[in-house]
Amino acid sequence: MTILTCMDARIRVFEIFGLIQGEAHILRNAGGVVTDDMIRSLALSQRKLGTREVLIVQHTDCGLSMVTEDDFKDELEAASGLRPTWSVEAFRVVEDSVRRSVQRVRRSDFLAHTDNVRGFVYDVKLGRLTEVE
Repeated sequence: MTILTCMDARIRVFEIFGLIQGEAHILRNAGGVVTDDMIRSLALSQRKLGTREVLIVQHTDCGLSMVTEDDFKDELEAASGLRPTWSVEAFRVVEDSVRRSVQRVRRSDFLAHTDNVRGFVYDVKLGRLTEVE
């Protein structure tokens, strides 16, 4: 299995799922969102390393829910003189973001296994994992 999650250090993936080292591929990025680079990693994981299941785990109190696309891009442009071409993937409602990421995996032409994809929200205060339907 492959677990795609946020880079937030409060998400202890192996502990949450009761895994031991080597039982899953762990992919992390800001927000735990499915981006083109995550599709690239998932495609390699599935086609070259044999994974068949994808779990997407985002969480409460995520930093991406506290910014907006334009404001963050404006900040980067002011600091660097360049406007990013990539999406920040900011969101307000974590469950909606999980649903979008699950759909991106299910609709990807590059992935061999898109039928066993599940999405979750991890509550960082309660330590509780809830599946998003």
